[in-house]
Amino acid sequence: MSDKINSTDNISNKQFEYMNLISEIMEIRKRGDKPLAFIHTYGCQQNVADSEKIKGMLKKSGYDFTEDVNEADFILFNTCAVREHAEDRVFGNVGALKSLKRKHPEIMIALCGCMMEQEHIANKIYKSFPFVGLVFGTHALHSFPELLYNSLVKGKRVFERGYDDKKIYEGIPIKRDGSFKGWLPIMYGCDNFCTYCIVPYVRGRERSREKDIIISEAKEMILSGYKDITLLGQNVNSYGKNLENKVSFAELLKEIDSIDGDYWLRFMTSHPKDCSKELIDTIAKGKHISTHLHLPFQSGSDRILKQMNRHYDRKKYLEIVNYAKEKIPGLSLTSDIIVGFPGETYEDFKETISLIKEVEFTSLFTFIYSPRVGTPAAKMDDPVHYEEKSKWFRELLAVQEEIAAKRCASMVGTTQKVLIESKKEKTNELNGRTSGNIIVELDGNEDLIGTFQNVEITKARNWILKGKLS
Repeated sequence: MSDKINSTDNISNKQFEYMNLISEIMEIRKRGDKPLAFIHTYGCQQNVADSEKIKGMLKKSGYDFTEDVNEADFILFNTCAVREHAEDRVFGNVGALKSLKRKHPEIMIALCGCMMEQEHIANKIYKSFPFVGLVFGTHALHSFPELLYNSLVKGKRVFERGYDDKKIYEGIPIKRDGSFKGWLPIMYGCDNFCTYCIVPYVRGRERSREKDIIISEAKEMILSGYKDITLLGQNVNSYGKNLENKVSFAELLKEIDSIDGDYWLRFMTSHPKDCSKELIDTIAKGKHISTHLHLPFQSGSDRILKQMNRHYDRKKYLEIVNYAKEKIPGLSLTSDIIVGFPGETYEDFKETISLIKEVEFTSLFTFIYSPRVGTPAAKMDDPVHYEEKSKWFRELLAVQEEIAAKRCASMVGTTQKVLIESKKEKTNELNGRTSGNIIVELDGNEDLIGTFQNVEITKARNWILKGKLS
């Protein structure tokens, strides 16, 4: 395969023409004063960023948005294929729309995202949910207006999935969900093919956006007042490998960090096999780069890591972590862990526990292994019962809870820069977050939301801090 598998195109003028035509159609078909769209997003931040593009195109098509599915003229679920639980929720929520569609036949119900790129899922939707009128996969997002138009005008079900032209489409309108926290995709797809992961099959091979386009978008976000910007990619450390003018992720990060303004710069997800000392040094020297590093290790057992096709071992992972701890004062480390991978023994699991104790993570995202149809791991022998895996899972949570409590307790008495994010329901308390991605609760007025504040930490719970304005 060629080293350069991606190219860049702008979304076609034809798609904007379809947006205008949809606006005209919905002026007639709307149920209220304006056509309303309901969008529900499952899964990762990349899905959230995709939904922001869909909302941008819908806004250009004349839609407003509602949080009440019963009011909507257009209902869309943007789906996730990473875990079985997310799939089950989608099927349940789609099934619940049957009576609404019967009551209001003119409603358009649509499904998109990673689940829709799986043939067996698309077939199930086609056969079991005939009231779903539009289905499209991750590779068809740029042609969403055309697909919606065809479905509205022809009155026939439209299914568009399975074709990856390996291009990146720029110029798609975006309606961001927040005003001070935002997502900035820098690449799409993945080349790693971890044996448990469906992502390369549903999102395609790695494709990096051009550096100048990313820099321009970052500047626009900072000028618009964004205080917390997260760079997104399935493996951000691989950024730039397929670009004609090669650039490393560390170089991109350094260039964005040089933009003037008062903001934090985050990124995820970072694969250990590509996490370089250059990247760690860039974080350490950065003016705006957060002191939070999310570095999934998945298992502490070298045998299981090899079965997972992770391309690093325990020693390599700890070398990266120890270098990062040495270079970045106050570093907050988080990670992902899979418990009960096929063939994992309790001895393997104890290796994971020992690594957790050695590193002392701020927090962990932990999952019991969920087989994904089409991945190599789904065909592996898996003799350990779910009940036993659940026992391991609870043991891991207890260990991490103790570590998190100790880490948070060490921060009492310090003063932290905190971005105030929201007001807690039914109380006067505000929620904020540190550079290290730790939640802080404090008293304050709502007008502080979206601002940085210095907060004295007065109390600690397991993974949440309490504080007061200093």
